Amino acid sequence: MGYTLQYYDLVLVGIISALGVGGAIGALTPVAMPAAVVVFGAVAVGIMGHGLFVNGPVDGVNDLTEEVEDGPVAPEDLPLVE
Repeated sequence: MGYTLQYYDLVLVGIISALGVGGAIGALTPVAMPAAVVVFGAVAVGIMGHGLFVNGPVDGVNDLTEEVEDGPVAPEDLPLVE
């Protein structure tokens, strides 16, 4: 079973690409570096906004209504502790 690209992988690639293209345009063309980075930085912000608000990281509206238990979490319940 191989790895498949997910939506958020593409969001990360889009952010990195937008900033890289802005830097390349600023370095390789007569366009000023700050202007190119600001314009393509705005593109990166738009991509982040789409990933957060338009296609958010929840499965459905029901995910937003579930209550979370309050209180301390045992170390063995943490997903990163081995």
